[in-house]
Order: sequence, then structure tokens, then C-alpha cells
Amino acid sequence: ERNFDALTIVAGACQSHFEALLGAGANFASSPGRILIHALDPVYVAAKSSFTPIRDTVNLSEVLNNTISGNQGIGGIETRGSFRIGMPRLQNLSALKVTPSAI
Repeated sequence: ERNFDALTIVAGACQSHFEALLGAGANFASSPGRILIHALDPVYVAAKSSFTPIRDTVNLSEVLNNTISGNQGIGGIETRGSFRIGMPRLQNLSALKVTPSAI
């Protein structure tokens, strides 16, 4: 069974086969228009996905409109964000006593 929300995959490079990448399980893939994309477009998509709260879906139209290559350069499917908030906020992480568990 595929779970597109367990791991967000941004795949491809310039002039990739967009449909094959999505068919292989990617959430976002490059070059539906088979064009040369900007190197920062996949970075923007990954960052937007990682900073979208887990309870929300990534706004595809907002993401595509803010990339340099636009909707001919990057595309994807509806995907949940992966950002989680923990409470209470820890002030000093160096005070944590972490003991690795034996596997």
C-alpha cells in the first residue's frame, strides 16, 4: 500500500519524465512541460512541504506560482505537510540526557 504522506519525495531534474516519476511514487516531480527548470525550484517545494503543518495540505497553486519555472517546471499531487510542533518549548537542549538504546 502506498502512503504519500509518510515521506515526501521531490524527484527529477531538467526535462525529466514527469508522469513516470509520479507513477513511481514521488509527491512532486520536475518538468511536466519538459523544460529546463531552475535549480532552486525543487528546494522551494521541499521547504514549503517541510514547513506546512502536518494537519494541512501543501497549497499546490501557491507553491507552483512561487517557483521560478512555474507549473511547466514543477508539478505534484496533494500532499500533507510534515511540520510538527512540540510543547513545551525546550529552552536549553544541552541539558537533555539522551541515552542511545541498544538495537
